[in-house]
Amino acid sequence: MREAGHGPERAQSPAGASEEDDTLATIPAAPAAPAASPAAPPAAATPDASERARALLVPVADQRAAAPAPDVAPVLPGVPAAARPRVQAPSGEPADETGPPCPWCEVGNRPDRHFCRRCGMSLAERPGVSEARRPWWRRMWESGDRPAPWAGERPKLRRGIGRAFTWIAYGLALALVIYGAFNVGTAWNAARDHFTKRAQITPDSVAASRSFGGHPPKALFDKISNSWWGPGISQSADGEWIEAHFKEPTRLLDILITSGISTKASDLSEAALPHRMDAIITTADGKTTTRRITLDQVSGPQQRKFRAQNVVSVRFVIRSAFNVAADKQVSIAEIEFFTRATTSGT
Repeated sequence: MREAGHGPERAQSPAGASEEDDTLATIPAAPAAPAASPAAPPAAATPDASERARALLVPVADQRAAAPAPDVAPVLPGVPAAARPRVQAPSGEPADETGPPCPWCEVGNRPDRHFCRRCGMSLAERPGVSEARRPWWRRMWESGDRPAPWAGERPKLRRGIGRAFTWIAYGLALALVIYGAFNVGTAWNAARDHFTKRAQITPDSVAASRSFGGHPPKALFDKISNSWWGPGISQSADGEWIEAHFKEPTRLLDILITSGISTKASDLSEAALPHRMDAIITTADGKTTTRRITLDQVSGPQQRKFRAQNVVSVRFVIRSAFNVAADKQVSIAEIEFFTRATTSGT
């Protein structure tokens, strides 16, 4: 009987030893384990004190609480669910580049960029705003460098009479360029004749179909306005002529013709005045050109343009006259030729 009562006292002896240990009293105790079975062997119910203290120092419950939660949410078995994609609308995000915003996604771009650094759209276009049509001379050579149309947009077709007019315009432009290339010398001389200074030139010799006594044909070129030439016949003197000759080929620019017997208005009624005359121009190569000169019934010199080059002779043929009468003859007081002045540097 004594030995049976001593068994339980030895099983409770470790608890009494822990109460007497001061170091173990400061360590937080873990949840108590269930009591050992009375039928367990005495050696297994009494662990070493150092091993028990080491087991009490490891907070098993805290390690489980600090474990990270799983990233994947639990799903039902056999039904996997993929993560849904996040939809992000275009918005103006703070950019590291300063400049005008893109008209499509509102992201800032440097001024030297031609395409947006985010969406890749052209920065020269704006949605909803039509581009201004450029002139035809800028679009002529860019037929193969046009931007591609947008998806769903049909390009404009150019066919029919509109395209024919385009090719006709191109042909006319090409013809003008070729004509200008072959006549550039004529255009240059015309410009020089317009801006150059004039100088009077006197013919080397003069001839006439007939002359009135005391009024020879050289009186037309003596630079005196009160002397005159007349054919010596009445009425219109149709077909009568006077001719001036030049020894050297001369370029003529203008002529001055003074009708009547003087420059005074009171002398206009004294003689018939030339109205229409033919100017027959002969050049150094033997070719002749006829020009029609029409004069007014006024006193004083009348200037007319007379552009001709390499001239060796000019014949004036009377065709009609003003103030015709049986006792009057056609009279011309002065004819003056003008050429380029040598002092103009041309």
